[in-house]
Amino acid sequence: MMTQAFYTGISGLKTNQTAIDIVSDNIANISTIGFRGYRPEFSSIFEETLNSTSAKPTNDTTGYGVTLGTSAMDKTQGSILLSDRSTDLAIVGNGWFGISGSDETMYTRAGDFTFDVDNDLVTKDGHYVLGTMGKNIGANNELTDILGEVKLGDIGSQEKLRFPKTLTYPPEPTTEAKFIGNIGTDDAVQTIGAGVVDPQNNKNHLQLSFSKIEPQVLPGSQWEVVATTQSLDGETIYDTQTGSAEFDASGGLISTTLTTIDNNGAEVAIDMGSGFDGVVAISNIPPSASSVSDGTIGGDLKGYSINKNAEVIATFTNGMQSSVGKIAVYHFANEQGLQRAGGANFTKSDNSGEALFYTDADGENIIGTDVVNFNLENSNVRMDAALTDLIILQRSYDANSKSITTADQMMQKALQMDA
Repeated sequence: MMTQAFYTGISGLKTNQTAIDIVSDNIANISTIGFRGYRPEFSSIFEETLNSTSAKPTNDTTGYGVTLGTSAMDKTQGSILLSDRSTDLAIVGNGWFGISGSDETMYTRAGDFTFDVDNDLVTKDGHYVLGTMGKNIGANNELTDILGEVKLGDIGSQEKLRFPKTLTYPPEPTTEAKFIGNIGTDDAVQTIGAGVVDPQNNKNHLQLSFSKIEPQVLPGSQWEVVATTQSLDGETIYDTQTGSAEFDASGGLISTTLTTIDNNGAEVAIDMGSGFDGVVAISNIPPSASSVSDGTIGGDLKGYSINKNAEVIATFTNGMQSSVGKIAVYHFANEQGLQRAGGANFTKSDNSGEALFYTDADGENIIGTDVVNFNLENSNVRMDAALTDLIILQRSYDANSKSITTADQMMQKALQMDA
């Protein structure tokens, strides 16, 4: 049994050396974005019974040393580091970004993403980031639909996120213009204007001119209204419509015959309101004029950014924005079962189970966690804890070497006695 001390000590040396390698790797990656530290877990090798016939209530066994049972992933959240890029993302809580590997999908907590020369969203290693495209970009690189949010597709439908370098926001022609103001009761001509957008992406001017009809029929007042759509420089007249407006004795609008006008190919509804909600004709109050119209001038792409909901947002020169994609966040039944694939990247295994998406009450796929832009998650390795572990393992290694030395000395003594 004396030689067993050699094997026990050697198992301690080998196991502690492996544990030191694990902790050393943790320390080396203490500044690696998205890195997950590992914790060595020891287990005893099987024991041998010394006296199987003893009836004493004692433990008549001896162990055969130690082995490394497993190396368990530390799931602790890493510290959040402030960044200056909206494409830098940090997951706060559970979840993993999906990236395309050579043969299979890999998973990572490192969210230091960027757009490459082809406008693919990629990692710093060139792996494509996976997610759901909004399907609202047409063949001519024109935005076909304005989306506030892209719904996350199924697991199997996730794809690399690629966006065009040029993208246009199509003009939305004006369909309605509402006029508000007081034209007074004087005989002078009063005007109210509104900005309107035509299908050709031009911003034009719609003007209403009010002049009293003669003779007036009391009580109240009657006005002729001439509506004109024209270019901003006034050189092109697109349409002119004439109608009338009647006001009661208090100045509230009773009726109008002017309803629509053409704006270079788009029909615009003219809304002067009713009663005192809109255009009024009140004496002893200074004339005023304002208007509200829908429609949006078209714009060109300024750039892409990512918001806190993992949405890829396109921003245009006209100030408008639209979601065009959503970054997928994957989850696992057992995160510690993920297989390391190098650096901060992992692959699924039998222990981790298949990747899955969380769902809301309506069964819609959701990212199921908080994603923070302009931030990165640093390694979750704590320097103080890692150095403490290293000291303990070093002393354990030295102690095991001492047991081998002691066993050797005892063996030499025994051999000398036999001689």
